[in-house]
Amino acid sequence: MSDAANEPMSKAERFKRSNKDTWKEWAIDVHQDPYEIPLEKLNPGHPALFEANTVLPYFERMRKESPVHRCEESQFGPYWSVTKFQDIMYVDTHHDLFSSDSRLGGIQLGGQPDPDPDPTFHLPMFIMEDPPKHDEQRKVVAPMFTTRHLHELEHLIRERAGKILDNLPRNEEFNWVREVSVELTGQMLATLFAIPQEDRHKLIHWSDVSQSIGDPDVFETPEEGFMELWKCWEYFDAVWKERAQQKEPGNDLISMLVHGESTRNMPPNEYLGNVLLLIVGGNDTTRNSISGGLLALNQHPSEYEKLLQNPGLVPNMVCEFIRYQSPVAHMARTAVVDTELGGKKISKGDKVAMWYVSGNRDDDQFDDPNRLMIDRPNARKHTSFGFGIHRCLGNRLGEMQLRIMWEEVLKRFGKIEVVGDPVYLRSSFIRGIRELPVRIPA
Repeated sequence: MSDAANEPMSKAERFKRSNKDTWKEWAIDVHQDPYEIPLEKLNPGHPALFEANTVLPYFERMRKESPVHRCEESQFGPYWSVTKFQDIMYVDTHHDLFSSDSRLGGIQLGGQPDPDPDPTFHLPMFIMEDPPKHDEQRKVVAPMFTTRHLHELEHLIRERAGKILDNLPRNEEFNWVREVSVELTGQMLATLFAIPQEDRHKLIHWSDVSQSIGDPDVFETPEEGFMELWKCWEYFDAVWKERAQQKEPGNDLISMLVHGESTRNMPPNEYLGNVLLLIVGGNDTTRNSISGGLLALNQHPSEYEKLLQNPGLVPNMVCEFIRYQSPVAHMARTAVVDTELGGKKISKGDKVAMWYVSGNRDDDQFDDPNRLMIDRPNARKHTSFGFGIHRCLGNRLGEMQLRIMWEEVLKRFGKIEVVGDPVYLRSSFIRGIRELPVRIPA
């Protein structure tokens, strides 16, 4: 690969370039044994490895041989991979050394430093800010996720989960992701935003779009994907204007943004960014853990039997599902000073990827980490929600939805059988499952 391949493109080039050209340039054999690839050539961030579900051995090798690993050439440019649990926690809790700022490159591989970003393609959000702005904006929506408010939602979640399950077909194949995982999270998102339930599918669509912008099977160019995302802004701009006219602030996420001191004057691209953050955060983590959990139980039949014999394991099982699935595969940071990590010198401006999916398979932290253990004693101590100031704001809501869903499943069914191969998302950011064919025996 030429040196030019790693030079940052201009904004116009980056978003107008054909996705197919990018994928052709960085084509790989997703089934090649990573131990046969020179260590310095390993690029675990390649989305094709996640789509093929062949990436875990890459992280296994790096944890053993190069826990803080430098990849010089990739479709994202050079970056460091942080693969061990303790190192991930260190980076995540040292925001003074490692920045989330979108203008420095943000929280995903592929983000480029840009002090004067184009607002059409630059969607700032509070997870891509450092203090104090991050803290101020996060505080605006935090009341939605208090223990008291979640308690008020529990009955509604249980009622909806029950209806979804009662409407499932028996003795015929269907897609668990679409009929169950997406349906529950979509309904709850519509409630959190206080929009009509019939519009919930729009939220799921925009969540999917945000993770498929670089996929040549979905969009010809990234620019096409961003144009679709701006339809989300058009929808929520109307919601904003409606909430701004209300005499009394509503108890929903948009009303909170409308009346929040640090959010009431956001420009359109920042409003869109924060709405997408709340949509993706409220959808992808829970949705993929619901799907990944059922798949994992089918892959570990003795654990499924253990669950059927002891339904009281559900709360701990939920944490184990989230560890095992690792629905957010990575979060990225940019070093703001020269520093050292795992014996490696990290230079100011370097991109650093914390691989949560790898930290959750670290055998220094978890016994037999590649095995699902629904009664694992330390299942809650996973990396999936992050650490420090950016720890997932809705983690308790996600856990509650998973817990209630499985409590309701166990009231109705014995085993739910996976009857075909899962289809995985082509993304190294969200570790997602698009399709999971299942059958509920009559």
